[in-house]
Amino acid sequence: MRTILDLPEDLVEEAMKVSGINTKTQVIITALEELIRKSKTSELKKFKGKIDLEIDMTAIRGRQCRY
Repeated sequence: MRTILDLPEDLVEEAMKVSGINTKTQVIITALEELIRKSKTSELKKFKGKIDLEIDMTAIRGRQCRY
């Protein structure tokens, strides 16, 4: 999708520099993907300690308990 954006040039250039990305399009795509990822991670953190999945990690890993 083509869109015209008025972005601060210094901000875009700094993002390109710190990320090592060479194109403005790719740096914006990467920034949007990262924003979405962080938002989803934040939403998942709300469930920490509230869901009991009753998972036996030893059985999943196929290990025998030594004790």
